[in-house]
Amino acid sequence: MSGSLEKIDPEVKEILHKEFVRQQNNLTLIASENYASRAVLEAEGSVLINKYAEGYPKRRYYQGCRFVDEIEELAIRRAKALFRCEHVNVQVHSGTQANMAVYQALLKPGDTILSLSLSGGGHLSHGSEGSFPYKYHRIVNYGLDRVSERFDYEEIRKIAKECHPRLIIVGASAYPRAIDFLAWRKIADEVGAYLLADVAHIIGLIVAGLHPDPVPYADVVTATTQKTLRGPRGGLILCRQKYASAIDKAVFPGIQGGPFMHVIAAKAVCFKEASQPEFKSYQRQIISNAKALAEVLKEEGFRLVSGGTDNHLVVVDLSNKGITGDRAAAILEEAGIVVNKNSIPFDKRPPFSPSGIRLGTPAVTTRGMKEAEMRTIGKWISRILYNPQDRLLRKKIKGKVKELCQKFPIY
Repeated sequence: MSGSLEKIDPEVKEILHKEFVRQQNNLTLIASENYASRAVLEAEGSVLINKYAEGYPKRRYYQGCRFVDEIEELAIRRAKALFRCEHVNVQVHSGTQANMAVYQALLKPGDTILSLSLSGGGHLSHGSEGSFPYKYHRIVNYGLDRVSERFDYEEIRKIAKECHPRLIIVGASAYPRAIDFLAWRKIADEVGAYLLADVAHIIGLIVAGLHPDPVPYADVVTATTQKTLRGPRGGLILCRQKYASAIDKAVFPGIQGGPFMHVIAAKAVCFKEASQPEFKSYQRQIISNAKALAEVLKEEGFRLVSGGTDNHLVVVDLSNKGITGDRAAAILEEAGIVVNKNSIPFDKRPPFSPSGIRLGTPAVTTRGMKEAEMRTIGKWISRILYNPQDRLLRKKIKGKVKELCQKFPIY
């Protein structure tokens, strides 16, 4: 069982190399993607991948867990200090599973969940048709104000009083504005509901003090570690101590078995990285880059959802440009610019062929790019989308994209 990957499986080695080249030579503007550090990669690719550890520290179902206990306890201590919360579960595998654990811990079948609609920027795991909560709970959606394309707290309060939710979810995968968690707490209290804040996208901004913090107001906070937090792909649950036992039991044995100890080690590393002073500077640059990208797109004649951004992402409305979001994403990728199609508020088109695209700046900021590069990228995006039939233009810009990427290597 000895030998390098190249020797044992050159086919997999070659595919991995091609993916590395793709990441290096393309601009990743997908808001939910980032580049983990070498330290995070090293921890995740460690011998901890060999260890099974069902249960929690000091309460395992297997022997030989002394050192994985140390790893998990370290990750928990760091997370508690970083997020300033009472209890943390670092075992959950993903953001969706984190949400599933909350539903299992706090709700009964048939209970009502109030959450943001998919077209308004909500996430599939918040009750979209076909999802886990959709099958077991009554889902009621709130949307955005038609004019401002932001949360209308009075309208949301009205909906909450009408549907009497057991759980209110605040959080989104495509909401470019800051969230007032105190306003959400007040609504939840008025109707006697739990408040879940899903901050998978903005957790890094929150840590850096650049976005309002949900921890003082929400009963439970869920997040992922791979987006603005720049860690491994994984989930995270923060909660008040009175919910700790229910949350932990919902994770194990409720929805998953053995935790991924190698991923928990990588989470511990990313928590330490996020506690360093330079992390705040990085998050500040993410926002500056997003604002710069938004500004050039507006100058180029594109309408942005809500008119701009307060965070790391921008949603572009293409409904008046004669091109769909899926077509736009496809031709941008041909030019080396990777974005994703995305619905816009009150979108009349289906999710797989929506009216918009979503852009995010965490990954390009990790590479060291700043406002000047954002302006260049924004103009490239504009030229491509205004000339969707021009393949030669896309080929020319692809060459320029590669040149830019060479100046900012991913590792």
